[in-house]
Amino acid sequence: MAILIFIILSYLCGSISSAILVCKAAGLPDPRTQGSGNPGATNVLRVGGKGLAAIVLLLDALKGLIPVVLAKLFISNELALGFVAFAAVLGHMYPVFFKFQGGKGVATYIGVLFGVHWTLGLVFLVTWLVVAAIFRYSSLAALVATVAAPFSAFWLVGSYYFAPLLLAAALVLYRHQGNIARLMNRTEPKIGKKKPEAGSN
Repeated sequence: MAILIFIILSYLCGSISSAILVCKAAGLPDPRTQGSGNPGATNVLRVGGKGLAAIVLLLDALKGLIPVVLAKLFISNELALGFVAFAAVLGHMYPVFFKFQGGKGVATYIGVLFGVHWTLGLVFLVTWLVVAAIFRYSSLAALVATVAAPFSAFWLVGSYYFAPLLLAAALVLYRHQGNIARLMNRTEPKIGKKKPEAGSN
């Protein structure tokens, strides 16, 4: 029962849309109606600037970190903890409080990785930095780091985390279909260049 409760609470925590609430508090339009239409940090950057985008990024990461850290205090089953992490990402993407219109999940995914174990979050960030430095695509760096994370968990933390983190990674990839299409067509903007309306976060 405790496992189910934490999975539900994690989903509900993920369903709190930081981008929408921060924009509302700042007197800005709903980010779902502006720019790319994505309620995430990248679109808030366009709508409200770097400061608000940084706040959204931090809050989105905390939505993944906090439920997992709290669940670890009461649950020792690694597979169950993995699904608590998955639920937070799912909630961010399909928030029950906001008509299931959520973001793409990268920041929350990073949060759950740090929640599972700090090394996973660190590996994600290092992978992102290396891929971004080589190819200059932020979205590509995020996608490669996302896909690599379940395998990092398998080797560094425990095999039971692999399946739920892989499911979460698959959702992140699904929500980045537009970015993937632009990468394949070589129309995705590189780091430092002006981004089109469809952002990567």
